[in-house]
Amino acid sequence: MRCGVLDIGSRSVHLKIADLAPGGPPETVTTLKRPVRLAEATDAEGVIHPDAVQSLIGAVTEAAAASAAHEVDELVPFATSAVRDAANRDAVLAEVEAATGVRMTFMSGVEEARLTFLAARAWHGWSAGRMLLLDIGGGSLEIAYGGHAEPAIALSLPLGAGRLTRRHLPDHTPVKKRTVKELRRHVCSVIEEATAELRQQPTPTSYVATSKTFTQLARLTGTPVPASGASGAATGRGPGSPGTQALRRDDLRPWPLRLAALSDAQRAQLPGISAARAHQSLAGAVVAEAVMKVLGVKRLTICPWALREGVLLERLIALAPQAPSVIALPSPRRAAPTSPISKTTV
Repeated sequence: MRCGVLDIGSRSVHLKIADLAPGGPPETVTTLKRPVRLAEATDAEGVIHPDAVQSLIGAVTEAAAASAAHEVDELVPFATSAVRDAANRDAVLAEVEAATGVRMTFMSGVEEARLTFLAARAWHGWSAGRMLLLDIGGGSLEIAYGGHAEPAIALSLPLGAGRLTRRHLPDHTPVKKRTVKELRRHVCSVIEEATAELRQQPTPTSYVATSKTFTQLARLTGTPVPASGASGAATGRGPGSPGTQALRRDDLRPWPLRLAALSDAQRAQLPGISAARAHQSLAGAVVAEAVMKVLGVKRLTICPWALREGVLLERLIALAPQAPSVIALPSPRRAAPTSPISKTTV
């Protein structure tokens, strides 16, 4: 079947269309990404501004048209924390459906963690053993742990890079060291309280991260790429290499204060930091360093598969219930996928 996954996030609407067939990975047909910046358009009371809702409607309309043009069998639209946590969530969902015919649902943070873990498990395979997964989004931090396809523990904490930037950091840059230290204490406190059970589990065999935040931090710190998979000799790529796929805590440790001392424009000139994410890059670095410290993580391998891929894989498994081996589809160098959760037939 051909499946379209429509991911409504804090910053953008992302459509991914993929062909699904038992025995193989999701094969990407096309993608479409449009900025909407819902989180930035949410006021202090948690209400998404009408202009942002109209922008969302435009992006969903375009995605629905692209899905129809590519003869998608099923469109799976879902919203994450920006819509899920909005005070006018139900009104936004109803307005989008009335204007586009697409019935969105919202995905819980725990479900995000579970499906992202599924994607990382499929990418790295069973050899990853007990895996700890970290994912920093715009609104939340997802943490998952386990030795099977499904995580034994899945957590979602309100520690997204965008959320923390809006609530704990000033609009202007540079940022004072004292402010950064206060934010770090807050983040560490939340993580320590939420992960008490997790920290009592057996030590993970592998440590994996997904998301733009971790990918950009890996490029920023310039950690060399392993020769193959999660282990092997380093290739020696330098800072800013697009192929960088690992993040070391020792390399990351000085960067929160370095970023705090820079303006947004100066941050955007650094390797891996895009202009669109420059303002929230400080909060992302604080969360990444704090969660690695609290959980005792020295090094993370960056996984290119994430939430959308997890949703696609779950749909693929449903197509082939007698073939559980589809969980461990690709080799670590295979590019691919997409994701699904709320169903709308096109």
